[in-house]
Amino acid sequence: MAATLIVVLVIVLAVFFDFTNGFHDTANAMATPIATGALRPKVAVAVAAVLNLVGAFISTAVATTISGGIIREGSGGVAITPSMIFAGLIGAVIWNLVTWLRGFPSSSSHALFGGLVGAAIVGSGFGAVDFGVLLTKVIIPALLAPLVAGVAGFVATRLAYRITRIPVEKSHRAGFRVGQIFTSSLVALAHGTNDAQKTMGVITLTLIAGGALPTGSTPPFWVVLVCAVAIAAGTYSGGWRIIQTLGSGLTDIKATQGFAAEASTAATVLASSHLGFALSTTQVASGSIMGAGLGRRGGRIRWGTAGRIVVAWFVTLPASAAVGALCELVARLGLVGVLIDAVLGLAVIVGIFLASRRRPATASNALEVDVALNSVMTRKERRAAEKKRDDEIFAARRRLSDESSLFEFGQEASR
Repeated sequence: MAATLIVVLVIVLAVFFDFTNGFHDTANAMATPIATGALRPKVAVAVAAVLNLVGAFISTAVATTISGGIIREGSGGVAITPSMIFAGLIGAVIWNLVTWLRGFPSSSSHALFGGLVGAAIVGSGFGAVDFGVLLTKVIIPALLAPLVAGVAGFVATRLAYRITRIPVEKSHRAGFRVGQIFTSSLVALAHGTNDAQKTMGVITLTLIAGGALPTGSTPPFWVVLVCAVAIAAGTYSGGWRIIQTLGSGLTDIKATQGFAAEASTAATVLASSHLGFALSTTQVASGSIMGAGLGRRGGRIRWGTAGRIVVAWFVTLPASAAVGALCELVARLGLVGVLIDAVLGLAVIVGIFLASRRRPATASNALEVDVALNSVMTRKERRAAEKKRDDEIFAARRRLSDESSLFEFGQEASR
């Protein structure tokens, strides 16, 4: 009964991690089309959610890398227990939420790998981890993918501007806004083929460790379905803090750059999924946006923001591994330890959620309107939007003036 309860807890937490992965990584596909005005915020996240759902059913190569690659289990391996996986998931979830609160697009994938590796090392020693697979399938791609995507984004942006030349009116390139709808959709589809599978691999590894599946099994259909729905739901809930960082925090994105960045991201992620690389779509998207930012003549990168993002990339694996290892130390007490981990983890999650309410981020304030105004609107549309904004400012000032006059009148009357 205790073993079954632990397996159930692991599956529930894994599904919740998949949900956090969805809203944490929505920005990978939809930050740039929202920033350039190609898609309305709520429409963008709805499209991303549907395509994440579809992408989750396309392949299970990445899931197999996790369930039978990084962590050794079964004959010739070590005894990976569901409690270790539970501890690792807590490390991944907490790191995901901390970086989400700060608006940093860190890697959900590396948070997951770090948590699992830290818990497995404490629970079964260093032999529990296949460091060869970790190096070739995770660490090396993590170092190369942002560079490859960045170079691709830079070259694609330069080519796009060269082909279209430099028009007098910025709106002449508004055709890229239509193209962004397709490229951002392709990124969302690619995200589903890669990130949703990671949770499938974790649940499959749990079922193998619990004896419900034989060693080497692929994810059952119900696991694929549940993970696909969870990541789609998380994507639809948004991720406005990170959308703000990627959409306007790194560089001022124009429609041409957004198109180039998304095309580069989609190509890199789809290639990695085919090869079974558990790639970080967050790192790829960030690299593509930086490359696209440098590709436009006169474009600038906010290197302070970029530096903080890169630091978060390098800290993610060891930080989540440390939390996973600490949780596994507690979990070694048995069922009581697992329940303690669950209660403490829940307390941290609730605390982060309450902290986020102090500075809420929604679709309405995820990006400033000026970013889109300067990107793809025609001159007539810009004038209309600016007039509307000026009217709203005038009305607000009029209300403040009326309230001030009323307050002064009240003071005079009281005298």
